[in-house]
Parts: sequence; C-alpha cells; structure tokens
Amino acid sequence: MTTKQDGGTEVSGEHIEIFQKNLEKIEDLSRRLVEVMTHKTGHNAALDAPKQDLFAKAATAYWAEAMQNPSKLIEQQVAYWGKSLKHFADVQGTLAKGKLAAPTDPGPKDRRFTNALWDEHPYFNFLKQQYLINSEAIQKAVDSVEDMDGKEKQRLSYFANQIVDMMAPTNFFATNPDALEKAIETDGQSLVAGLENLISDLEANNGELVVRLADEKAFELGGNIATTPGEVVYRNRMMELIQYKPVTDTVHEIPLIIFPPWINKFYILDLKAQNSLIKWITEQGYTLFVVSWINPDAKYSDAGLEDYIQDGYLTAIEEVKAICKTKQVNAVGYCIAGTTLSMALSLMKQGGDKSVKSATLFTALTDFGDQGEFTPFLTDDFIAGIEAEVDDKGYLPSYIMARTFSYLRSNDLVYKPAIRSYMMGEAPPAFDLLYWNGDGANLPAKMAKQYLRGLCQKNEFTQDGFELAGHTLKVSDVDVPVFAVTCETDHIAAWKDCYRGVQMMGSRSKEFIVSESGHIAGIVNPPSKNKYGHYTNSDLKLSNEDWMKSAERHDGSWWPRWESWLKKRSGKQVPARETNDSNRPSLAPAPGTYVRMKASA
Repeated sequence: MTTKQDGGTEVSGEHIEIFQKNLEKIEDLSRRLVEVMTHKTGHNAALDAPKQDLFAKAATAYWAEAMQNPSKLIEQQVAYWGKSLKHFADVQGTLAKGKLAAPTDPGPKDRRFTNALWDEHPYFNFLKQQYLINSEAIQKAVDSVEDMDGKEKQRLSYFANQIVDMMAPTNFFATNPDALEKAIETDGQSLVAGLENLISDLEANNGELVVRLADEKAFELGGNIATTPGEVVYRNRMMELIQYKPVTDTVHEIPLIIFPPWINKFYILDLKAQNSLIKWITEQGYTLFVVSWINPDAKYSDAGLEDYIQDGYLTAIEEVKAICKTKQVNAVGYCIAGTTLSMALSLMKQGGDKSVKSATLFTALTDFGDQGEFTPFLTDDFIAGIEAEVDDKGYLPSYIMARTFSYLRSNDLVYKPAIRSYMMGEAPPAFDLLYWNGDGANLPAKMAKQYLRGLCQKNEFTQDGFELAGHTLKVSDVDVPVFAVTCETDHIAAWKDCYRGVQMMGSRSKEFIVSESGHIAGIVNPPSKNKYGHYTNSDLKLSNEDWMKSAERHDGSWWPRWESWLKKRSGKQVPARETNDSNRPSLAPAPGTYVRMKASA
C-alpha cells in the first residue's frame, strides 16, 4: 500500500493482485469445504438444541404473566425501546454535528471488545452498545418468566445465553474490527489461512466442527509431555497398568494407585516435569501405579460400569498387590473415576474385601441431587438423544462430551479460539493443557447410559442404591478413610455437591479440602508454583455454607497436606521397587499404548 498526501491510504496494483490471488484461493478452499460437508458423518439432532416445546412453554408463561401483570411487560419493553431509541438518537446527534466520533461514554467494558475501535469508532461502538442492550433485554425477559418448572427455566436461561453469546458482533467477520484489519494488513492471506484452519478441523472430525484449541504438532507423548519414566506392567481389554520408576532409595510399603477419568487421558497428571503430580508423588517415596484406560470404539458397546470396576479397579488392585507383595493399596479416583472408585468400594465392602486401605477423591461427585450447570443436558429429551446416538454408533463420540463442556464456557472455549483460528487465520497456540483438553476419549454405549440415567439423572447411588453386578451399591457403604479434594470454582463437579456425597459416606475418618481455582488448575497445583491456596475444616456435619464460613484458608498447594495424611496410612519404609522385574517384563514404556489411541468421530 502507499500513502497519499491527504493522509489516506491508496492500494497499489501489486496489493490488488495479491488480494485477487488470495480470493481465488478462497474459491478453491470453498470447494474443499463443500466436499467435506457433503460427507459429514452427523449425529442425532436432539443433541444440538432442545425441542421447540421448551421455547413454547417459555412464551406461554411469559404471555400469561403479561396478561396478569401487563405493567411489568410494558415496563420491560418501554425500558428496552427507550435505551435503543436514546442510543440511536445519540449517534444521529453526533453525526448531525459533523462529528465522526463515538460518544464520550463508550459504554460498559466487556473483554470481548478489547479493540480500541469498539470505543472510538462510531460504527463499531454503535454495534457494541446495541448488542449489549439487546443482551440485557433478553436476559431480563427470561428472568421475568415465573410460571415455569425450575429445571426448565434453568434450561431456558442456558440456551438463551447461548443465543446471546453466539450473536455477539465479534463472531461475524463484517462486524469484527480485528478480523477486518488483519485481512487488510495481510492482503487477504488471513482469510485463506482461516479457511484452511476451518477445513482442516472439519476434515479431522468427519465434518463435525470441533475447534482445535492447541497446536498438535508441538507435542509428543513421551517426548515433551507425559515423560515421567515408567513401564506398562499389565494390560487387558479395559486398561493398561503403568508402574513408575522409583527415584528414592526406599519407599512406603503400601503402594498407591491412581484411577484417572476415562473421559480424558491420564497425562493431565503428567503434562510436564514442573507440574507433574505423578513425578512429585514418586519423589515423596511412593511406589506409584496409574491406570491408562482404553479409548473404546464400537466393539466396546456392551462395556458397562461393571466392566470398568471388574476389569479396571478390582483387577488393577489385585495386580498391584501381587507386584508389591502387600495385602492393601491406597487408591485415588479423579472425577468420574472417583465416583466409580466409591462404587467399587461399596461392592468390596459387601464382599468383605479390605484391599483398599484409604481412598482419595479428586473432584468426585457421588451425590447428583443438584445437577448444577449440567441441568440443561440431563433432561429426558437430551439423554434420549444420547441413547439414540450410542445405539447407532455403539459409543458416544468424544467430541460430543467435549462440546458439552466447552459450551458451559462458550466465549472462552468456543468463540474466542474460533475467531482466532478461522477469522484471523492464526495457528492454535502450543499450550499443553489445551492439547490434552482436545485429546479426548469415547464412551461405551452401555456405560454412558448407566452413568447418565442411573447416576446423574436418578441419583440412585445416594438413594435406594445403584444396581450393578447383582449388588445394590450405596454411598453409605464407603467406610475406608477418605481424603476428598474439591475445587472452589469447579463448574463440572461443584464442591458443594461433592461435599454432600462425602457427608453421606460411612467412613469414620474423613478429610475434606476446597482448593482454589477450577476442575483442573485446582488439582494440578504444584507446591513450587505457590499459586492457589486451599480451605480446610474438620467439622463435616455443617452445611456447606457454614463449612466455608468457618473454614481456615492456607496459602499454597494442598499436595503436601495430602501427602502428610497419606504417609500415615502407607506403612514402613522398604527398599524401592524397581520396574522391569523378571516376573513382570515391561509391555511398553510409559506412557503406554492405550493413551495414544485417538477418539473416533
């Protein structure tokens, strides 16, 4: 480009030619886009949005309220019309004065609108402010609906917010100043790169749009992530059992086994040396085993929670006991694996099996009485859609679970990365946590149904009991010493809900901790970072509100506090147990083979 004497810009012939070539590339890429969408795999439509009757009920309730209390509706509408009219009049007044400028008050701050043009340019400022006015009006309208079932209203609010977030002007190329500026600066190359990113993501998932969050080429399992040395010492159809190499001369007699969630991969606990819980545990002098679950496909359609318990938990515990020549182990369960560990402990209690000396639960729900932010996804129509999906495929594809979690934080986990990748044409960042987040796993059909219907929706484990393998499992059967770690801002397993479940357990010895931060950062919180603190309170008879009010806050990670508790239940010191024992030849080096299996779309 060249600069004219009057200060404007003039596009040179060279730049016009480059721009034209990039537009031709877009035409070619568009044909690829049509091709991939033509062969899209697809999924059950019920998983995309609620049936129309939800919105019909909302409209009926809204208008019924308006008939009974018309002044309330008029007040809302007049307020909305008044704000919109004033906004329009202010802009017109500014233009009539010959000023091409935004108003003195640019409106409220919103982190989506960081480009200075949202405040300084009259066009973009008008869009921003009118969008925020519209958003407020929709949210107030939803809040005003009174004659509606509580769960249905919560669901209405969720989907209304999804519409509001989706319609943000930042999500559209023509109304996103960052994307427009980048396209001009790069002569359209950003549009080409963005379309290439979009098509690449679609092709990777058989036409389903799953925004790639991290640069997958930047990471290698066993290379620069999941690098703690160890060996796969056992393998069956459900899991690989990894034994990690000792780094101390002696270890505690009682070994430790971690059961990670099978919705994701276990290496969230071993991303890199600086924040690896796995590495840290070995440094404290424990013989550590970690289960790495199979990534199931259609052949696993009949695998249920009983298979995870029998071929996962019970088998792994027996193998660890045999390797270490002990009668007991200490066990850890993270998220859904903590829920299932609790179920396994109920089953073991009924069978008189005392193989587990203590249980540690990381952000594990056992009482699903309050479904929290997941309420919109646990209604009959949504679960029926999942059941139809898994009946068709034999498994629940990973991207459906990932999408569900992502839309709980849609601006951060959907729209922001999509704008960066598709509109700006930028490569995803080389961020190990986001790489792990995108490396999900499928769920077997039977297990998904059991979990969603029996546990999440009917809450059977805390009620009359969850029927499994000829036994009625109850949370009150859990009677081993329990150390429960929850996270203050966890939107997947809210700490207050985890607390209720721990209160119901039959254990005489219970420790409960609330770590600062969320579902991942609150757990992967190494002492060396000194980043997030934690709360403790020994009185578990209190309500959750009173527990937190009287809790003591501690600086730093909860890891040392847990280890102090754990070592009291881990026996005497014995010579360190080496891997590659002649009776247990290595099947593969850590992180194993199952962890490398990619999810199906």
